[in-house]
Amino acid sequence: MIDYRSDTVTKPTPEMLQAMISAELGDDVYGDDPTVNALEARMAELSGFEAAMMVNSGTQSNLCALLAHCERGEEYIVGQGYHTYLYEAGGAAVLGSVVPQPIKVSDNGALDFADIAAVIKEDDSHFAKSKLLSLENTHCGKVIPLEYFKQAREFANQHGLDIHLDGARIYNALTAINIELKDICQYVDSISICFSKGLGTPMGSILCGSNEFISKARRIRKMVGGGTRQAGIIAKAMDYALDHNIERLQIDHGNAVLLADLLKESNKLKVTTPQTNMVYIDLDDSIDGVLLAKLLLAEGIQISAGQTLRLVTHLNISTADVIHTADTIKDAISLMSEGV
Repeated sequence: MIDYRSDTVTKPTPEMLQAMISAELGDDVYGDDPTVNALEARMAELSGFEAAMMVNSGTQSNLCALLAHCERGEEYIVGQGYHTYLYEAGGAAVLGSVVPQPIKVSDNGALDFADIAAVIKEDDSHFAKSKLLSLENTHCGKVIPLEYFKQAREFANQHGLDIHLDGARIYNALTAINIELKDICQYVDSISICFSKGLGTPMGSILCGSNEFISKARRIRKMVGGGTRQAGIIAKAMDYALDHNIERLQIDHGNAVLLADLLKESNKLKVTTPQTNMVYIDLDDSIDGVLLAKLLLAEGIQISAGQTLRLVTHLNISTADVIHTADTIKDAISLMSEGV
């Protein structure tokens, strides 16, 4: 099965599995898993922050961050379509009484500073206190450039806001614009990095920030059930990914561009040229997206059905797979157009 639903569907390579088997283990809740400790120290160094904490998932990482930044009755300003608002079950509000203030996401994936300024609350007992700006990079495969984060830092300082960055696919962004993790982290107060997407681990994320921030987040991680024991098995996979799966993200990006270029040959598809590993396609009204997904599934190609498609390339999809997929999609659309 060639699976384009997400880069979360990746399977560990045999080499990654072997690294996991060889991991030196301890009890991470007691702080004595050497593999976890080494990974956290490595990520702190790579990000330029004082400390880092391994967590089970990106959602858990973002939740710990939001609750560490904000107290009950305080708010975070966030994009209407950002993961920390739309796709995390309202965790900050449900578990921490932290108020989300969503605003429109610009076409480039960023938030307009005028829109942010318009929702910052006055220091008044009637209002939730504006405390945090929650950003995202990449957003829907779009890369938000470094200059934006420099401006965001200046804006946040002027308005007394902290900045959390949901960097679930930050290494895709860094690869696309050829900068280092430290370059972007210097402008934010915390960052969440997911390893189970393009970096190919079975699970695991990292939250980075100051010593004080991570200490608070670690307590929150315990409260939400994120304290695991011999977590070095996963930490070793994440460490392996840092060594072997970052540079190869260029392959995923190249495959996404190739897929988009091949599909642009069909006049029934409106294809957006990808910046990273996500190809967005608007289907002509004459094409039934649900039927198309069923036809592709019968040919061993799995996508999420709809009139707007998101096809995500990753380490388990080869260039040959991309060429086969494009041919199969175009054939299926031709059959559907002919009413077969």
